[in-house]
Formats: sequence, structure tokens, C-alpha cells
Amino acid sequence: MVTDELGLFNERHTDHGQYRSAGGRRASRRRRGRRITVWLSVLVVLALIGGGVWFGLTQVLGIDLFGYDDYSGSGERDVVVEIPTGASTGEIAKRLLDDGVVASTKAFVKAAEGDSRVLGIQPGYYIMRTKISGRDAVARMLAPDAKKGQLEIRAGWQLDDLTKPDGSIEPGIVKRLADASCAQLNGASTCVPVEELRKVAATADLTALGVPDWAVPDASKLEPQRRLEGLILPGVYDVRPGATAEQLWQKVIAESSARLQVAGMPKVAADTGFTPYQVLIMASLIEREGIEKDFPKVSRVTYNRLAEGMKLEYDSTINYVLDRPAIRTRPEDRARAGAYNTYANTGLTPGPISAPSREAIQAAAKPADGTWLFFVRCEKNGLSCFANTAQEHQQNVERAQANGAY
Repeated sequence: MVTDELGLFNERHTDHGQYRSAGGRRASRRRRGRRITVWLSVLVVLALIGGGVWFGLTQVLGIDLFGYDDYSGSGERDVVVEIPTGASTGEIAKRLLDDGVVASTKAFVKAAEGDSRVLGIQPGYYIMRTKISGRDAVARMLAPDAKKGQLEIRAGWQLDDLTKPDGSIEPGIVKRLADASCAQLNGASTCVPVEELRKVAATADLTALGVPDWAVPDASKLEPQRRLEGLILPGVYDVRPGATAEQLWQKVIAESSARLQVAGMPKVAADTGFTPYQVLIMASLIEREGIEKDFPKVSRVTYNRLAEGMKLEYDSTINYVLDRPAIRTRPEDRARAGAYNTYANTGLTPGPISAPSREAIQAAAKPADGTWLFFVRCEKNGLSCFANTAQEHQQNVERAQANGAY
């Protein structure tokens, strides 16, 4: 019995040991599985990080880790490439690659190394050739005539050309936009004629052109050729060679509308007692009647004369219709009938007469404090003398004439 019991005990003990050995093997397999999973996760993370580093080096910074492709020869055809504001050398290279100019980003980046002029490449449109070497692409972008489509608008300019006292012509905004559209692209001119631009400006839907909602109702009432006057603010614009007349206007008006917002329009007119469009009209008058230092005072005279029911009698409104930049007007000019004649009509002109600056818009919204009703340019540097009475004003006129300023 003892033997049997011990034997039975030993047998059971042996079986129990076998059970423990099997359980241990299963636990070990689970631990190994977890280790494999961890290592796979680590490998995946490392692969993702490596891929991100590779993408950043090759696609953003233009560094090709395995050499690079490059073209040779004079290229195949002309293409317009747009360089955005703030583009790095690598980003410029990516643009050129996307437009088929270079064979790889590295081709351009490598050719640009050591040439500090590349850092000065300005945003805008460039005429390039497809399938040229990185070195040729750098040379073309740095060429003086590479950049096309730049339009500069200065404060006080108007849509139409001006005839100066000496008979020379000062191109207006329309003519300058036509000139900016010009380039040679694959042997053909991209120039948009002045007549096409005038037709679109006179007939196209103002909302479709991008004119701000607050300006559309009043601008629509103007003579067709004057609808866009005052809505193109001063500044530098980049227009794409090869664009249509409508696309050119849309590009310029969209950027100008953004500048109007920066200047505070239309909210800036809220406490003036005038509509935003009327403030724009006043700003255009202020721009043509004085220099920046006098803008707030000229604005106050405008407010005061309107409040008194007095005619503005601004020579700039007479010369606007005559397309002349002169300071003074002749009696026969002032006698001409017309909606823009502020010697004959009370109130503001129907529309703006020039491209107002941001400073002129701010002055139109916030005039200086004062009771002046008159002013005249009395100094050769453009400064005006202001007066409360007609008698004081006459004395200022005589002073201006003595100074040779009027």
C-alpha cells in the first residue's frame, strides 16, 4: 500500500511537472510575440521618420541623396512660371520642376549654390524654357528681362492717359496694364490691346470682375468708361502674360480689393455720415488736391463746404474730365457743363477721379479738426495755405502767386 501510494504520488508529481513545463512554454511564446510586435512598431516608426526626412531633403530642400538628373541643350518651348512670395531656393526649384523647366530640383539648387543673387529673386511671373539645365535656369531667372507682367500704380493716377502742359503723354492705368501684359511666348506676343481692356472695363459684370459689394451699386451708375475709376489702389501688381483682358482686370481688382480692406474699407466710413463709396470719392479728391501732409486739412475743408452747402470748386475735378494734370483751370473750362464740374454743381462728383492712397482714405474718414473753408497751394513744395474767410483766402492766393506756386 505504501509502495502504491508513493508510486501514485510520484506519478502525479511527475504529471504536475509536465503541466508546469507546458504552461511555461506558452508564456515564453507570448513574451516573444510581444517583443516582435514592439520591434515591428519601432521599425515602422523609423521607416516613417526616414521617409519624412527623405521627403524633406529631396522635395522641400531640393537635395537628392542619390545624384540628380539634369537637362542639356536650349530647351523645347517657352513657359510662364509663377514664383510666389517668400519662396525659398528649394521651393523655386520645385516650381521649375513642376512646370517642366528642370529635370530635378537638385539641378537648380546645385547650380544656385554660391550665387547670392538667387536669394533676391522676386515673386511674380518669369518666362522660362522647358527642359533646360539647372545652370541655364538660374541664368534665365537672374536675367534683367526675365520677370514679366509687373504693373506699378501710383497714387493720383487715373484710368485714362493725361496730357501734360508740354504736350507729352502720361500713360493711365489702362495703358500701363496693357503694357504689363506684353511678353514674347513661343514667338507670339501676349499683349492685350488697350481697346480690349477698355471694353471689358465698360461692359463686364462688376461683381464678376471682383469689385467689392459696397462699391458695385454706385459704380454701376457711372459712365461705362469710368466704372473702375478709384477702385485700383496704388501699389505693385503682378499679372500673368497670356491672360485675357478679363483675367487681367480680375487679378488687379482682387488685389486692390484686399488693399481697400487693409485701408479699413468699408468699415472706416461707419461714423463719417457718408457711404463707403462717397468716402472713396472724397479720398480721390484729397489725393489730387494736396500733398500727404495736408490730406487731413483738405479733408476737413471738404467736409465743411459740403456741410455748408457750398460748391467744392476743386480744379482737379475740371481737369479730370479734360485728362489734364494741371493745378489751375481756365474760365472757359470751369464754364463747361458736366457732372464732374464742382464749380457748377454742389456736392461730390459722381465717382472717384483718381487712385487714392491709403493715407488719403484715412484722411477722408478722419479729417483734421478745424473751421477752414478755403485752401490754395501756396508753396512750391506742394504745401497749401488754409483760410476761414474769402478775404483770408485771397491773401493766400496772392502769396501763392508771389511764391510761383499757383
